[in-house]
Amino acid sequence: MARTVLVTGGNRGIGLAIAQAFAKQGDRVAITHRGSWDPATAPDLFPVVCDITDPAAVDAAFTAIEAELGPVEVLIANAGVTDDTLIMRMSEEQFSRVVETNLGGAWRVAKRSATKMVRARWGRMIFISSVVGLLGSAGQVNYAASKAGLVGIARSLTRELGTRNITANVVAPGYVDTDMTAKLSDDLKAQYLKMIPAGRFATADEIAGACTWLASDAAGYVSGAVIPVDGGLGMGH
Repeated sequence: MARTVLVTGGNRGIGLAIAQAFAKQGDRVAITHRGSWDPATAPDLFPVVCDITDPAAVDAAFTAIEAELGPVEVLIANAGVTDDTLIMRMSEEQFSRVVETNLGGAWRVAKRSATKMVRARWGRMIFISSVVGLLGSAGQVNYAASKAGLVGIARSLTRELGTRNITANVVAPGYVDTDMTAKLSDDLKAQYLKMIPAGRFATADEIAGACTWLASDAAGYVSGAVIPVDGGLGMGH
């Protein structure tokens, strides 16, 4: 049965792969983006401009999606930013902007989708975290804190909404072969690959596969879980 899916930050990289995976299985898929979107990229997606740090913009985006596709039944909170530097150099703005986007933004879209999910007595929320949120990373105190916080959101929502047939889970990707990692130097890539038992980066489609499974009926009894898709990098965490 086709469902209405929203992927925040679904205009590129992991988010786009997730959106396309849901569209491929016949779901109605909306994406949010911040203004950089070529409709030719994926004409079967419904794009909405949205700054997830702005509550009014989030409400307007959901209103547009609900009018076009119906209430959001599957939420993928994927949008995020980085602003890396060592803690002694990190400004208040650098810390707050990353946390406000990655953690605050996920909270806003979860809050906005929860009402309709509770009313329907069905819903799936999936938060895209990172292995960095579990392992930590020098120079990424802001990013790691925001991604770790998603676990707290998902587990709290599991306790709040579980009796309404709503699940909330976290997918924690490791290093993924995207435009971002393609810009890394060969030496840095080699260092990362040495740490990964699988000996390679993930594909964005592998992250998408975890999301489509978590949103399926087969995963209806999985909630509050952290699913690592990291080639074994974060084992034990």
